[in-house]
Amino acid sequence: MPMLLFSLSLSFLLGLLGLSFHRTHLLTILICLESMMLSLYLMMAMFISSTNISATSVVPIILLAFSACEASSGLALLVATSRTHGTDHMKNLSLLKC
Repeated sequence: MPMLLFSLSLSFLLGLLGLSFHRTHLLTILICLESMMLSLYLMMAMFISSTNISATSVVPIILLAFSACEASSGLALLVATSRTHGTDHMKNLSLLKC
């Protein structure tokens, strides 16, 4: 169990590092956010299954629903920016230009 928790924590940190270092494309940002949300979901599901608390068993499902909503809105933004700007480079996107 501790090795699984270590690997899930490491996957969250790798997603966070990828988010902080690879901010050139909007698609890579979305992929890093999704990997972070997936590792959070797995850690929360593992914690709830190990503690056997039935009152908080719905929390991972709510987190998964929020993750799906975040992914759909992020992909909608990706499509909208690629149609208006022609690319998903983050340096081309500015609030002053839009």
